[in-house]
Amino acid sequence: MSVGVKVRDNESFESALKRFKRVCEQERILSDFKKNERFEKPSEERKKKSLSSRRRVIRK
Repeated sequence: MSVGVKVRDNESFESALKRFKRVCEQERILSDFKKNERFEKPSEERKKKSLSSRRRVIRK
């Protein structure tokens, strides 16, 4: 799960950093990291999942 971005010729650091961040978002690296940052009990996971599904149903 290593993500790398090669800096192109005449490319600024800011644009390379922006590309790197975009790749990280597409690979969902930060969201996985935040999800695994602390332990969540299985019951809490189920509650969170049911709440999100209810919200989706209400929106539709």
